[in-house]
Amino acid sequence: MSIGKTTVFKLFLFVGIIIISIVFVWYSLDVMAQLKADAERMAATYVRLWQLAASENSSGGEVQIIFDEVIKKANFPVIIGDLDDQPVFWRNVGGIDENDRSGENLARLRKIMLDMKDDKGAIPLKFGSQTLSYFYYGDSRVIRQLQWMPFVELGLVAAFILVGFVGFQNIRRSEERHIWVGMAKETAHQLGTPISSLMGWLEILSSGETGSPGHNQTGAINYGETFDQMKTDITRLQRVANRFGQIGAKPDLHETDINSLMDETVAYYRRRLPFNGKGLEIGLSSGDVPAVSVNGELLAWVIENLIKNALQAVDPQSGRVDIKTALSKDNHFVIIEVIDNGKGISAGIARKIFRPGFTTKKRGWGLGLTLSRRIIEEYHKGKISLVKSRPGETIFQVVLPITGGLKVRRFRQYA
Repeated sequence: MSIGKTTVFKLFLFVGIIIISIVFVWYSLDVMAQLKADAERMAATYVRLWQLAASENSSGGEVQIIFDEVIKKANFPVIIGDLDDQPVFWRNVGGIDENDRSGENLARLRKIMLDMKDDKGAIPLKFGSQTLSYFYYGDSRVIRQLQWMPFVELGLVAAFILVGFVGFQNIRRSEERHIWVGMAKETAHQLGTPISSLMGWLEILSSGETGSPGHNQTGAINYGETFDQMKTDITRLQRVANRFGQIGAKPDLHETDINSLMDETVAYYRRRLPFNGKGLEIGLSSGDVPAVSVNGELLAWVIENLIKNALQAVDPQSGRVDIKTALSKDNHFVIIEVIDNGKGISAGIARKIFRPGFTTKKRGWGLGLTLSRRIIEEYHKGKISLVKSRPGETIFQVVLPITGGLKVRRFRQYA
């Protein structure tokens, strides 16, 4: 993932968390507001019942029912105070005993009552037109607990963010370790072939044996051919080192003849076909395409990865890999396709092939296509994709944007 995409993803995730937090807090506050409104209506009803109990029109039985079924069963704190702001009756007030009328207890109750007065106000209890006492009440235990809900929710969100961040960091470090190990293995693999070849040529030069590669028909060592092959392998070593040196840094791009680059890449693999299978073939069909601003070393690496994967997917006795270059219909892109007649890639695997570390090979490290995607999409602003895969036909496509005009040049066709 590029730095720009990573930043956008983090910003999107941060904004999403903020929005979710706001929704949670707003919903909790709305629920609490509704509960408080219900509590106020209940308190008003409670006051009317108190006044009814105190009225001269209520019988003793009615008063007893009101006390037993309503007043005693109230679940919110209630204090009745006299005209001098002294508590005379209370219920559900912070666990304070209703029968404890000690001076210390009454002082605590008076402080709580004054707090209720500041918060909810004092409701007069009247007998006729005369005020006898005042009614004070507070929020129920449920409402008081819900008042902490927004903070609990924000704490949970913060904990979720922290756990997610730690988990993400651990996953990233694990992926980085895997990638570093994979890069080391890939480097060893890339360097292994030319080094082995050079060692073989040195053995031929030192042994002087006849009848082996590097010798002419008379049995003498063909020094010219041997040195040419060694030069090729040394050039290959330099190219591999140069490729790995450009990973992680912005590479230099130059106008490059794509068809010539494909010709060179295919020629490299054609020389090694006998080692992969006697029936293997590689074809190249070059279209009329313009020069494109690319890094030739890295683009060749991508195509080599695709060709190598294709050769491993086909039957060694009847396998065929075709490389095609063409200009897009709108003349804005150069298209490179690598096609093989192998067994194909299932849909489930196709969705994972570009993921770091994913591989179906016993000896693979799952970095070839990952590096290829980074080279094409981050360094060249192009696109690499698996456009089709079924038994007998698998097509990987590389799309490169054209810059600096569309001066299409004619190139010879390769069979």
